[in-house]
Amino acid sequence: MVTIKDIAEMAKVSKSTVSRVLNNSGYVSEDARMRVEKVVEQTNYTPSQHAKSLRTKKTKIVGVILPTIQTETSSKIVTGLGREFSKLGYEILLANTNLNKEKEFEYLDLLKVRGVDGIVLIATNTEPKLLEKIKEINIPLVMVGQAAEGMMSVTYDDYHASRELTSLLIDKGHERIAFIGVDETDQAVGMRKKGFLQEMAAHQLEVSETWLEKGIFDIDSGYDAMEKILSNSRRSPNKIPTALIAVTDRLAMGAMSYLKKQGMRVPEDMAIAGFGASEFAQYLDPPLTTVDYQNEKAGEEAAIQLINCMHSKNHTEKIVLDYRLIERTSI
Repeated sequence: MVTIKDIAEMAKVSKSTVSRVLNNSGYVSEDARMRVEKVVEQTNYTPSQHAKSLRTKKTKIVGVILPTIQTETSSKIVTGLGREFSKLGYEILLANTNLNKEKEFEYLDLLKVRGVDGIVLIATNTEPKLLEKIKEINIPLVMVGQAAEGMMSVTYDDYHASRELTSLLIDKGHERIAFIGVDETDQAVGMRKKGFLQEMAAHQLEVSETWLEKGIFDIDSGYDAMEKILSNSRRSPNKIPTALIAVTDRLAMGAMSYLKKQGMRVPEDMAIAGFGASEFAQYLDPPLTTVDYQNEKAGEEAAIQLINCMHSKNHTEKIVLDYRLIERTSI
């Protein structure tokens, strides 16, 4: 196996000169550089990443903690991350919490032990305990999907997207609109509920408690939530909603499935809209109205943000991405 010492002897230069050529740092005469590069090419020399890590204290590895690997949102964000990190030779180490909050703490500690250069956290909450742990490990970190004071983040304009989607349904004549959300600790998704409630209030429309339910980001919980909404609403015939907003396309898909099982038509009996622009949304019957959050772009922006921080370059602390409303026949 060829070493730096071997290259130095063959090129008739010092080991430090070889090191400067390989790392493109410090002054090296053109003649010496050409001799070193020629020997490197002849020997097919590749610097050991482990040895390089020992010298630079960098591993060229970035940890990515995600809540679930099964959703398109996570997949698209990771795609965007990979696209940018690969440009500079960074490898990604994925850690899937499977929506277990305690796993976030375990993985933060584990990634610190692994010596990653930085971390991207696709976050589901900003609880004080989590923020304290992030500060404790003292590794450059970018949050995606949530924002917290003093943290680098890439988020979406959940509030205005929700208001616009609610306004669209109201413009189509709906006054009784139901809403399926998630746990309130998810502040970003909570902004979708806030936008919905405030847009309804702006139009002086009532929101019955029987129209509000929660799910857990999967299709089955959307099905169950829709069942509860209809069951509770039917006790007062004039309280049955004519439209539904779900905070994810998966929840919307579950709700649509329940309605069809009950013999109800979408959108004739109930209009449905979601968030996330999932690939399957356009193939539902009817195709689902949804909000596109540019998840791949979110991954790209998070990677650029983290790379700049790791390289001590100027970086934006908080980035808020725009959205696109995709209207289809489900409303």
